[in-house]
Amino acid sequence: MEAPRPKVPPGPKPPFLLDFFPLETPDQTRLSAFYDALRKGKFQTTRCRNDRQLHWPPRVACPKCHTESLEWVDLPTRGKIYAFSALLAGAPLGMEADVPFVVGLVDLDGVPLRLFGRIVGKSWEACRIGDAVRLEPFEIDDGRIFYRFRTEP
Repeated sequence: MEAPRPKVPPGPKPPFLLDFFPLETPDQTRLSAFYDALRKGKFQTTRCRNDRQLHWPPRVACPKCHTESLEWVDLPTRGKIYAFSALLAGAPLGMEADVPFVVGLVDLDGVPLRLFGRIVGKSWEACRIGDAVRLEPFEIDDGRIFYRFRTEP
């Protein structure tokens, strides 16, 4: 017979492995500049100085030539919905109160990047492929910052 498992009281935030938002400080990631820029309202990624390849997500090394000679470049903050889906039930831990919500792929204007993210501003029934969106930085309850896309009127 197995001994009963100790009960762990629920904490104020999800366990690390279930936390959908990355750690952001310089002692936690070499990509902290991305979050610093996002906090200032700028959307950036890395580009290789050697082969000029644009990366998403930002990297610390080029996946093509393997150099760490990267530069930070600004990305457009507007785009169009390429595809989307509604989460109607079974939300990830910590997001249960947000159901229903929309997630999708967004083609950024003027660059060959298609980003995944949350889409806010319209109900899932009103969202359409091709809808214009803009990037919106937002602060998480614990002070970290992340991005989502807001539909344009």
